[in-house]
Amino acid sequence: MITASPEDHGFDPVRLKRIDTFLKSNYLDTGRLPHAQILISRNDQIVHFSSQGAAREGSAAAIDERSLFRIASMTKPITSTAFMMLVEEGRVAVDTPVADVLPEFRTTGVYESGGGGAPFQTRPVATPMRMLDLLRHTSGLTYGFQYRSNVDAAYRATASNAGPVENWHGAADLDAFISELAAQPLEFSPGEAWNYSVSTDVLGAVVQRVSGQPLDQFLHDRIFAPLGMNDTGFFVPAEKADRLTDCYAFAGPALGRVMYDRGADSVWLRRPNLISGGGGLVSTALDYHRFCRMLANGGRLDGVRILGRKTLQLMTLNHLPNQSDLASLSQSLFSETQNGGVGFGLGFAVTQDIAKAMIPGSVGEYYWGGMFTTSFFIDPVEKLHMVFMTQLSPSLLYPLRRELKTLIYSALV
Repeated sequence: MITASPEDHGFDPVRLKRIDTFLKSNYLDTGRLPHAQILISRNDQIVHFSSQGAAREGSAAAIDERSLFRIASMTKPITSTAFMMLVEEGRVAVDTPVADVLPEFRTTGVYESGGGGAPFQTRPVATPMRMLDLLRHTSGLTYGFQYRSNVDAAYRATASNAGPVENWHGAADLDAFISELAAQPLEFSPGEAWNYSVSTDVLGAVVQRVSGQPLDQFLHDRIFAPLGMNDTGFFVPAEKADRLTDCYAFAGPALGRVMYDRGADSVWLRRPNLISGGGGLVSTALDYHRFCRMLANGGRLDGVRILGRKTLQLMTLNHLPNQSDLASLSQSLFSETQNGGVGFGLGFAVTQDIAKAMIPGSVGEYYWGGMFTTSFFIDPVEKLHMVFMTQLSPSLLYPLRRELKTLIYSALV
């Protein structure tokens, strides 16, 4: 892999190297992270790429550019892009009611009371759930792992448990998942609040029904293959199994980092029945870099157009009601972003107010991350983007994303 000269693209190389030193001393030497890989691009050129740490426990083999990582919620911008491709074809619209495509949601109401053995009492939605609500997480849906309401408890009691990885190989497919989900009440009426949720998994079902293709096939045929993202998919084929890294979870101060999913016998080595458009993909830093390049180039890469330029502009505007930010609208205990000064577009968080965000950046920068501490951001003003890979859950255990952004912007000259 060839990298461009940092000096030729406005970076101080000494300050860029501080990033690797910081990661090693603060996260690898301390055992907080098992490994770390960072790619920084400016003006469509990679100016910094580094890999540190072992790929698998008990092996001296380090991660490298071929290493495969579970990108979790970094799947969401890809699924959102797939939906917007169908919008461009006139097959669905951003304001289409979800029930027009997924009639299972036609009678889904808003939680009033019940749970814990008592039947749910619901009220009708004030406004129908629209595709917009799925894209910006204002649908009223939630995640079962939030442990904050009777509704998410009901998710956990369903056969699919509303979609976590442990259930991807069960009997439920995407259609069964939708049927179970629509039978549970919404936490709020669509558009009234923001809550991180299975909204993008539902959006994946929309893509599947509107296109007439299984979601994984649509993403392969329409995004991955055209962009040359040859190492991205919902499972790792046998010939690439040795490239999948170990994945860890934090088990508390006493135990620290423990094995969550061992690369050698990972659940991602088998094709799932339930395809998670909200969190199921495995990828490499270089593959996701190609996805970022496409977005940064206005929807086009190497002669292949995935999205129109104006569609991408629409996606990266703040679509939260009344132009509010996540700090004021979020009801979630779990979020992949710091909330101050941050809006939400059609698949991405979008920086609106640099002062409120309290870290360097640009207005209009858009980004997201995954539960295993992977992340990316794209800054159209500085023509800059970053992809970061590691494998540790939960993602907000350390302020790493804010630290990396601070270090990267401090290296600009």
